[in-house]
Amino acid sequence: MEKKNTIDAKTLEIDNEMKWVHDSSVDYKGRVPLRDSTGSWKTSLFIIVFEFSERLSYFGVATSLVLYLTKIIHQDLKMAAKNVNYWIGVTTLMPLLGGFIADAYLGRYITIILSSIVYLMALVLLSLSWFLPALKPCDHNTNTCTQARRVHEVVFFIAMYLISVGTGGHKPSLQSFGADQFDDDHVSERRKKMSFFNWWSCGVCSGLILGVTLIVYVQDHINWGVADVILIGVMAFSLIIFLLGRKCYRYRVPSGSPLTPMLQVLVAAISKRKLPYPSNPSELYEDSNSQSCNGRFLCHTEKLKFLDKAAILESDDGNIAKKQSPWKLATVNKVEEVKLIINMIPIWVFTLPFGICMAQTTTFFIKQGVIMDRKISSNFEIPPASMFALTAIGMILSVAIYDRILVPFLRKLTKNERGMNILQRIGTGMLFSTVSMVVAALVERKRLKMVEINKINNNHSTMSVSWLVPQFLIIGFGDGFTLVGLQEYFYDQVPDSMRSLGIALFLSVIGAGSFLSSLIITIVDHVTSKIGKSWFGKDLNNSRLDKFYWMLVVMTTLNLFVFVFFARQYSYKNVQKVVV
Repeated sequence: MEKKNTIDAKTLEIDNEMKWVHDSSVDYKGRVPLRDSTGSWKTSLFIIVFEFSERLSYFGVATSLVLYLTKIIHQDLKMAAKNVNYWIGVTTLMPLLGGFIADAYLGRYITIILSSIVYLMALVLLSLSWFLPALKPCDHNTNTCTQARRVHEVVFFIAMYLISVGTGGHKPSLQSFGADQFDDDHVSERRKKMSFFNWWSCGVCSGLILGVTLIVYVQDHINWGVADVILIGVMAFSLIIFLLGRKCYRYRVPSGSPLTPMLQVLVAAISKRKLPYPSNPSELYEDSNSQSCNGRFLCHTEKLKFLDKAAILESDDGNIAKKQSPWKLATVNKVEEVKLIINMIPIWVFTLPFGICMAQTTTFFIKQGVIMDRKISSNFEIPPASMFALTAIGMILSVAIYDRILVPFLRKLTKNERGMNILQRIGTGMLFSTVSMVVAALVERKRLKMVEINKINNNHSTMSVSWLVPQFLIIGFGDGFTLVGLQEYFYDQVPDSMRSLGIALFLSVIGAGSFLSSLIITIVDHVTSKIGKSWFGKDLNNSRLDKFYWMLVVMTTLNLFVFVFFARQYSYKNVQKVVV
């Protein structure tokens, strides 16, 4: 009888423990969250809807940007491509600052709200630059002129870079806030979290598809100002929906700058560089009662052993150790957090060529569509920016196949909860991006040959835009592997206190890729001009984009081999749960 009572008491204790969420999150009143009434899919849907509207706005503006710069502001192809790449670069690097502020000071929820207000201000300014007579692109009412007014250009770019600022806080905070709604220590919620990144991407793609079809159609057939007004309405409405879920969210309290502890580890390791390593790693200092870890401690690893010296105890007295300055003594957990970040650097560097390939979809891929035959019927012509929707369709197909078919199959085959590990998923997508560049090079060469034949025969027919479908679909299919994999990798593998910054690191791959794309275009243009004719002429018919694409094929292929080498050496984050 006594044994039965003991078992019942233990069962009751476990049930009570499962009733609450003990992962350092709090509810809207700052208390330990109740599992049934907070978090999981019930709140993630609010967050995914908000992300859908932000992506609708972003892609509605971003995919048409190269067309706006060439048609309305009248920039040449090279200048427009550079400006697009610069803007995308800044927009996707700003989350590094936004993620840091969210993790260290404001918290993710407050950062999301403030950045959304900035985003709305940017969209309002964009619409005013079209409707206010003093800010219009042209002096007269037709909005067509040979050169846009300087005041319009200035206001337009201010609005665009305000969108960059808004995205900088919104993007890393919202995605990590969404993932925070799932408890890593709960088996069911942990599996749901793996699916969350897949369905988050589907929400992103849905916003993308509407942005590059409906919004772009309005831009082409009505005007850009009306499209901006629609985006303002959608963004404001979804912000209200997001605020309605306030009582159901799980929140993380900001823990101060995550960079200071990393610097402390480096300083402590350098100051103890002459000390011998202990014979047993268990002799290194760890504070098992630390509340900052919430019972989640990183296991000691043998890599980067130099940093272990930061955790060497110079005295056997534990009380003295606890009183020592963190600049002189670090815990094993803090040392392992620094190792995590250092180990991620090669992965970040060798995914940059994927970002370079992605940059082509919003610049040269779209410009190819402009000069091709886009007529479906005598009355309807596909807007060139709408071709970008094929990327989202490819990504949705990829994510659905991966989540519903590949993962269950690979779980049985490999006994791995994820199916395939994260870096294998990323590498698979990088292979698809290389294939898309091969297809793009072949299609562009065929188009240029057709242009040459038409000149000889005095024929004005153009190649069908349907030839671009494979390259958009293939790179979209690759996005479903690499982009979703990178999101999961940078959220999962960074220290728990840096998860917004982790999402920002993922976005920085795209941003740095855009900057590198601009740099490569500049270098290639300069070199090819010196040795003959530039690969980037006034228009695509006088350019050699096919050669540029082949250069990217060689670059990404060589990079893939190096990525595989580093991926095979990589050690994944290993957390042990300690009851404090």
